Order: sequence, then structure tokens, then C-alpha cells
Amino acid sequence: MTSAGSPGIPEAVAIPEEATIGPARAAEIRGRRQWPLPKLAVPGAPLLEVRDLKTHFKLPQGWVKAVDGVSFGLADGEALGLAGESACGKTTTALSLVQLLPSNGKIRGGSVELFGIDLVGKSERAMERYRWREISIVFQGAMNALNPVIRVRDQIAEPLRYRLGQSESVSRARAVELLDLVGIPKKRSDAYPHELSGGMRQRAMIAMALACDPAIVIGDEPTTALDVMVQAQILELLERLRRDLGLSLILITHDLSVLAETCDRVLVMYAGKVAEEGPVRRVFTAPRHPYTRKLVGSFPNLRGDRRTLEVITGQPPDLLAPPPGCRFAPRCEFAMPVCTEVVPPEVRFSDGVRVACHLYPTSDIAEVAAAVAPSPPVAAPAMPGTAAPTPPLQPPT
Repeated sequence: MTSAGSPGIPEAVAIPEEATIGPARAAEIRGRRQWPLPKLAVPGAPLLEVRDLKTHFKLPQGWVKAVDGVSFGLADGEALGLAGESACGKTTTALSLVQLLPSNGKIRGGSVELFGIDLVGKSERAMERYRWREISIVFQGAMNALNPVIRVRDQIAEPLRYRLGQSESVSRARAVELLDLVGIPKKRSDAYPHELSGGMRQRAMIAMALACDPAIVIGDEPTTALDVMVQAQILELLERLRRDLGLSLILITHDLSVLAETCDRVLVMYAGKVAEEGPVRRVFTAPRHPYTRKLVGSFPNLRGDRRTLEVITGQPPDLLAPPPGCRFAPRCEFAMPVCTEVVPPEVRFSDGVRVACHLYPTSDIAEVAAAVAPSPPVAAPAMPGTAAPTPPLQPPT
């Protein structure tokens, strides 16, 4: 049950208590791996560290800045959720990790370090060592991701043969075991994708993602187009596998209740940038960024006051030529003159939340804001039914 007055999150959804992955727990999870770490792995390096990632798409008119300076980390055994409107850069961020971008997509800056190994700039052949074996992905829309003329068992066996060099008989036997692990009976292992239901196809995709015992599994909206009962089953399966196998999970979804139920941390993206990131409970019960507030306020609360849900007026910016300051400023009710001129820096709070918003200025940005439009510090009002996110907005200490 959520705390009284928490906006947006249904009372039926239990937001997990904040948990940290300590060194001992991380070492224990990493010790479960079936395969050794890559030869180039740096001893003691974190599982995944993404720094200032910039992924753009080339069009005749110029470069679309789909992901423009995104940074985050992922610990062993941790679940990170990516939230935000459509076309905010969630899927592009995930595809950049494994370099499965469309032909006009290119990583133009930043780093993606897996076990301390920077994957940016590696050749296609070099990336074959890390795809499926270290990072795997459950694509959105299993029917489009699965080959319609190959039996499901053989599709799951394929990465075992090509990535791990196992024989055909061994890989097929392991594929049947994986299907059984995700709840598909062995007698259905020789079915074609069209012979399975939507939920079973999604389970087959999860089995394929687990085939090579990866450290990280990316779920790109794995419950899209499934009914609520099947969604619950898939999410329960992912949580059980994460707990039993020690997986780290990156989950992309529009459904905030899914993130509240499944993830340890949430990263909110807007127009290719990080708006807010932190522990799920902190972000959802006391959102700081105006965009996060709107997202949370747009989600119905079964036990809250009956009210009109929040609506974000306007449209996202054109990423061919994004605005010079904060990209959310044209739609933000708290926008100030500095917001349209200066990109807001990221401010980190002691509770583990980081926010990129001029409502929480650093000392150097405060000087710029004063020069643009002298005014006293502004306190952002809380959303109805929530506690104020912080005291009056002074530069954090």
C-alpha cells in the first residue's frame, strides 16, 4: 500500500522499500554467473555505467538529437525503469547499449561501460561478444521479433549455438529447459510463433533473452498489447527470474504502476534528456521535476479524490532544432526567463534523487538566473494531494 495522499499510484500497487545493492550482495550475484567475465573486464568496475550518451539520427534536414547527454548506472541485481512520453528517447537509449540502431542512427558522444569496458566505437564483430552473452533484449512486439517460419525452440537454441558454440542437440535441449523455466510446456516447444498466444510469445522472447545467462536483460515494453492478467504474469515472471538468477533489469514502459511494482530506481526522460532519476518511492511519492509531477498526476489513484487527471499541454520540441534552454520550458507552468536560455544542470540530493531543473539552482546557475531576471528564489508549489518535494528552493548544500 502506498502512503496516504500519494498521487497517481494506485493503492493496490505496493511501491517497494528502497534497497541498495551493497558490495557483498553484488559480489554474490556476480558469482552466480555461468560464464567468466569478459577478458577486458576491469576488476571491481560497476556492472554498467553510461556517461553523457548522445545518439542522433541522420535526416536530410540534419541530425535528430534523440538521446542527448544521458547518464545513469546499473548495479548487479538492480532493476531500473525508464519512463516518459513516446519519442522521449527510452528505446533509443536501450538500443544504444547493444548498438542495434537503425542504419541512420549513430552514437556521436559519450561512453557505455560494461564491466569497465567501453562499448562505444567497437566494431560489429567485437559487439557480437557482448550481445546476448552479457546484454540481451526483449523486444517490443514478440510477433515482429520472432521468425514466423522457424520453430520457437530452434530460435532460442540459435544464440546458444552461435554465441556459446554448443552443439545442436545440446542447444535444443537447453532451449526446452528455458521454455519450461518461463512457463511454456515442453510439448509446445516445437510450435511456430503464430501457434502461440501473445503471452506465450512474450515468454518465449524472455527465454531467448536468458539463453546465454546475460548479466543485463532489457525489456522494451514487454507487456504492450497484452491483457492485464497476462501482463501481471509476465511481470511476476521477470521479478522471479531477477530474484532467482541475479539478473539486472532495464525496463521500459509507459505504465508507472509497472515501474512502481517492479523497479528499484526510475529514470524519467524528456526530449532526449534526463529530467529526474532516483529511488522509485522517492520519485513517485514526492516528484520534484515539473514534468515528473505531470506524469505522476496523469495516473489515476483508486482511493484518491475524484479529480481531473493532469494533462501536459503543448507538444514535445522538435529535436532537429531543440530549444536552447530547458526543453520542457515551453510546456512548464513554473518556467522562468532563465529556463529558455540556459540548460539546467543536474542537482543531486542526499536522498539519491537527481533533477535537472532551474527550480533547484546550483550556486553558479543562480548567478546566471539573477543576471537574466533578478528575483528571489521561487518555491515550486506541490501537486494536490502531495507533500512539498523540498523546502523553499534554495541552492542545495
